[in-house]
Amino acid sequence: MQARTDHSTVIEVRQLWKVIENPPSRVEILRDVSFSVPRGQFLAIMGASGSGKSTLLGLLAGLDTVTSGTISVDGVDITNLREDALARVRGRKIGFVFQSYQLVPTLTAEENILLPAELSGLNGNPRRRAAELLDRVGLTQRAHHYPVQLSGGEQQRIALARAFITRPPILMADEPTGNLDSANGQHVLDLLVQLNREEKTTLILVTHDRNLAEYADRIVTLRDGRVLTDELAPRPVETRPLEA
Repeated sequence: MQARTDHSTVIEVRQLWKVIENPPSRVEILRDVSFSVPRGQFLAIMGASGSGKSTLLGLLAGLDTVTSGTISVDGVDITNLREDALARVRGRKIGFVFQSYQLVPTLTAEENILLPAELSGLNGNPRRRAAELLDRVGLTQRAHHYPVQLSGGEQQRIALARAFITRPPILMADEPTGNLDSANGQHVLDLLVQLNREEKTTLILVTHDRNLAEYADRIVTLRDGRVLTDELAPRPVETRPLEA
């Protein structure tokens, strides 16, 4: 798989620390982390449980605050932004896919997909966009079903469609296949990568699975809160054609 970059930087992380102070204890979750992500790159962040990878993703998405250091997202320094300004950055620039789906149980599949568009005041025709995404993830017939009526794999596919509804320049995914069996996990991964290629977004994926990480252009590995390695993926991995 070829890296899809235009050589401009979309994520810039400099000397990032995340520390939890609870005297007399001090827990250093992230320690002096620095890296940048070119626009259009598929970056996998790897590490064992407790390495700090999910905390790092939350910081990149503006879902948590740093102890020290700086983070720039698509040209905006988010390090000291107020929550209302952070919410605007997230709404305009970032799509997020959670391991646990995070669908609203009282909304249908279509309504869940439309939610970010409604919150951000997306122009155009969001319902047409939602219909296109439902078709793309093979769930048009599930548009009016509630999350409880969907399988885990179907819920994650709806979550992917929701993340893409606003065409964000950056997509972040935290262990998106972690709650799925191998067949559904592979289907979701193939779908995630192919949607990313079509939408031309920058993709940042957190995983502990080396095989999954090798779908990426580049792999950053954390250990004990520090960057252990930063390398190009060792071999290109192609996704399989999708079936609805």
